[in-house]
Amino acid sequence: MRQKSYDNSPSLYLIPTPVGNMEDITLRSINTLKMVDLLLCEDTRVTAELLHKLDIKKKLIHSDDHNEDSLKEMVLSKLQEGLNIGLVTDRGTPIISDPGYKIVEYVSRNGFNVISLPGPTAFVPALTMSGIHPAPFLFYGFLNSKESKRVKELESLKKLPYTIILYEAPHRISDMLKSLLQVFGNRKIALCREISKKYEEAIRGRVEEVLEIADTLKGEMVVIVEGNLEQEDFSTMTILEHINLYLEDGMTEKEALKKVAVERGIPKSVVYKEYHIDN
Repeated sequence: MRQKSYDNSPSLYLIPTPVGNMEDITLRSINTLKMVDLLLCEDTRVTAELLHKLDIKKKLIHSDDHNEDSLKEMVLSKLQEGLNIGLVTDRGTPIISDPGYKIVEYVSRNGFNVISLPGPTAFVPALTMSGIHPAPFLFYGFLNSKESKRVKELESLKKLPYTIILYEAPHRISDMLKSLLQVFGNRKIALCREISKKYEEAIRGRVEEVLEIADTLKGEMVVIVEGNLEQEDFSTMTILEHINLYLEDGMTEKEALKKVAVERGIPKSVVYKEYHIDN
């Protein structure tokens, strides 16, 4: 399905709002807030305060992870009536570790435009100020708050060579860093907090160093984690052992065979043949 965003048809607009500093809001975001007929928002009180500062009056409808399913039909109906609808979260760009995906998916599936405006988001300035290699990177967002599930998530990430971006709340940061140390080891990280606010701070070091002061830190946090830079030596493994290593990690047979061929620098046909001879 092709979307031509600017055909003047009724649309759903994803409107970024400042993560801290009010000066970060764009002129386009302000004009779009003025233009839309109604506004879906995560917390009506937070959005009402923003609109008051901008001298904008707008009908607000509460929308979060718990009521998105029940709002989808209403949003679609309003678009069918010819109205333009805006969607904001409390801070930053909608959908990035915030509600909105279900409505976006439903609206776009039913043939209406979804127009996402560029603007503030916490992880980009955190990544660029971190001092950790910026690309390639994996944005993961919030880990699970339960330790057992958090550790399992980290286990699935620990071998990746990519810089990993995590979000965390201040009351969980110590527990998260302890799990990170347990699974990843004492890797290089940067903890960036209070992005764009008066007390913005970047704390760079190893996990153990940052963990020592984690309990004293406040504000919403972005943790940038160095990727796994250790090159594994597979020369002592047979091809079958190498394949089974990835099958045990949950890869499909096709994925495992392809990865082994790349890592050993041999044709996939050789790996395939060896695997099926032994099986």
